[in-house]
Amino acid sequence: MAIQEVTQENFHQVVSENNMVLVDFWAPWCGPCRSFAPVYEAASIKFPDAIFAKVNTEEQQELAAYFQIRSIPTLMIFRENILIFSQPGSLPATALDQIIEKAKALDMDKIRREIEQESADAQKRG
Repeated sequence: MAIQEVTQENFHQVVSENNMVLVDFWAPWCGPCRSFAPVYEAASIKFPDAIFAKVNTEEQQELAAYFQIRSIPTLMIFRENILIFSQPGSLPATALDQIIEKAKALDMDKIRREIEQESADAQKRG
C-alpha cells in the first residue's frame, strides 16, 4: 500500500476516518529515518488494512510541536481515533510487525472504558 504524506491540514481527517493509522515522524536529513523507511514501507505492504502515513517534521513543524516530537523517527499508532502507541527510534522489521499485531489485537472498548475512568478520576481529584 502507498504511504501517505500527512500535513497539518489533513492529519485529523486521516486519523479520524480510518480504523488504524501508523504515523512516522521523520526528516530528510535524519539517517535513522532513512534506514527505517524501507522497514516502514515493507510493513505497509504486509498490513494493507492499516493506513501508513509520514509527517515530514521539517515541513510540518506545528504538527510535530503539537505531538511534542523531540526525537526522530517517532512512530505513533492511532486506533479508532485514539493514540495507543508512541515511541521514538528506528525499529527492526520484526519489532514493528509485533507492535502492529499487538495494536490490532487491542480491545478498543476496554481502552475507551479505561480512558473514561481515568478522566472521571481526574475530575474527582480536580
